[in-house]
Amino acid sequence: MKKLLLILTLGFLFLGALPSFGQNFYKERVSRDHIISFGVGPSFAYLDNGGQYRALNFAIKPSISASLIKKMTSVIDLRATLGVQWIENGGNPSTQIRDAWFATGSSFTAKGSSIYFDVMPTFNLVSFDNHIYRSKVNFYGGAGLGIMYTQTDQKKSFSEEERPTSNNITTGFVPVRAGLSLKIGPYSDIAGEGTMLFTFTDNLDGNIGFNRFGDHLFQAQIVYRRYFIPKTR
Repeated sequence: MKKLLLILTLGFLFLGALPSFGQNFYKERVSRDHIISFGVGPSFAYLDNGGQYRALNFAIKPSISASLIKKMTSVIDLRATLGVQWIENGGNPSTQIRDAWFATGSSFTAKGSSIYFDVMPTFNLVSFDNHIYRSKVNFYGGAGLGIMYTQTDQKKSFSEEERPTSNNITTGFVPVRAGLSLKIGPYSDIAGEGTMLFTFTDNLDGNIGFNRFGDHLFQAQIVYRRYFIPKTR
């Protein structure tokens, strides 16, 4: 009799749990096709007065970013990113270089920040249709278009007595990103991500034409990615 009561009790408990099991199973069948991500890490700016890059003598500054990502297919995502990178001149230019900058009225120093927004498609190396069935490790990357606003305080010498002037510039750029993500839960990833922002200007720093290329930004970030379902009314 006791065994029968025990079996019946367990049976009722199991039947009572079935709806919740069914709800969880159904819930996970609905793919979470939206991702929000936050990144932070070191960065540097390739500037005409940025430093001696071959000698690794340049300023390292922080960068942060936030992205909203929409899964379009099993391979392609559409990503919008808002971020900021702090920039600063660096290195130790020779007297000959300083004389050349002085002759052209170029800035010796530039310190400030770049705020940017871009949109780009990204491609996943390992395809998946549902967030639950994504691979433990995945590689993603892509390129797009964006707009950047840069504000800097600039000086035309290294004199501490010179008062810096405030300068700003708005330009377009091409973002190129690639990342390696690691699944850390059913809804979360952690990723290492590299970003290159190729701008359409050589005047972020008030110094034009000294280097061979224009002014560009580079970042390496640790990124937290979270899958979610948008709320519907």
